[in-house]
Amino acid sequence: MRIKPILLVIAALSSALLSAGAVFASEVNIYSARQEELIKPLLDNFSRDTGIKVNLITGKPDELISRLVSEGRNSPADLLISTDVGRLYRAKTQGVLQSISSDALSSAIPAALRDPAGHWYGLTMRARPIMYVPGKVNPAELSSYADLTNPKWRGRICVRSSDNIYNQSMVAAMIAQQGVAVTEQWVRGFVANFARPPRGGDRDQISAAAAGVCDIAIANTYYLGGMLADPALRATAEKVKVFWPDQAGNGVHINISGAGVATHAPNKANAVRLLEYMVTAQAQAWYAEANHEYPVRAGVAASELLQGLGEFSADKLALDKLGELNGEAIRLMDRAGWR
Repeated sequence: MRIKPILLVIAALSSALLSAGAVFASEVNIYSARQEELIKPLLDNFSRDTGIKVNLITGKPDELISRLVSEGRNSPADLLISTDVGRLYRAKTQGVLQSISSDALSSAIPAALRDPAGHWYGLTMRARPIMYVPGKVNPAELSSYADLTNPKWRGRICVRSSDNIYNQSMVAAMIAQQGVAVTEQWVRGFVANFARPPRGGDRDQISAAAAGVCDIAIANTYYLGGMLADPALRATAEKVKVFWPDQAGNGVHINISGAGVATHAPNKANAVRLLEYMVTAQAQAWYAEANHEYPVRAGVAASELLQGLGEFSADKLALDKLGELNGEAIRLMDRAGWR
């Protein structure tokens, strides 16, 4: 007489579990500002390991943020992946990222590399050191970012334009540490030492130094790593060396690539699971080896190529400050003549 109720309970539990499984193993939709080849293999691994289908849309970061804003509640996006904390902060302030809490993310990612309220999380770290041409620059002459205003560097520095988010974040970090007046004076002296009007990307600055246009370039390490790993560009990249500035002070300027869960994510649980997957030791090791970016997770080694660039002390500034001060940095750079 009691068999029927028991069977009904079992059937109900089975149905619930199957429904939960269908949701859990469904899909996740990503808006990514990273080039597809730099992230898709990792996403394929995630799908293989979890059964969750990944739908990937790539584009320029500001365009993706604008798309999220315009789509509003109708957006299919679950996760926004972008480069530089300045853009992630912009996405947060425009209301397209939601706060999430995850013990896995909080334990794997240092507090300085994630939003205090959980709107974005750093996935990889990149440094922005001084790169110099041996034979033209004695590394003993180098010391700090501040010293790049020294007249001895007049006409010897290559860097990309002020509309680049990497440079904006570097200046924002200086504002946070030294204030507006000191930073503006530095930018004016820095601009006076440019070898040419800024143009091109970080690889172009490295190539210009290798070609003799300048003796010093400012660029992110993963660009140099990519060039060193490319047989067609290795000879060019080998003509420059890395100097880690401010090792007796604040440390070298760093930034991140990172991600946040979209405000109206239809597959929030899957988005959080993907974020957590991307900071596992396995995923961090893949990032380090394939993209030549520094892991955010402690205990995961950088690629041998990056290790060959030397060890460094990184700036400990909480990166959300770079987003907060982005507007001030842009106005300052404009006043100081950095075009």
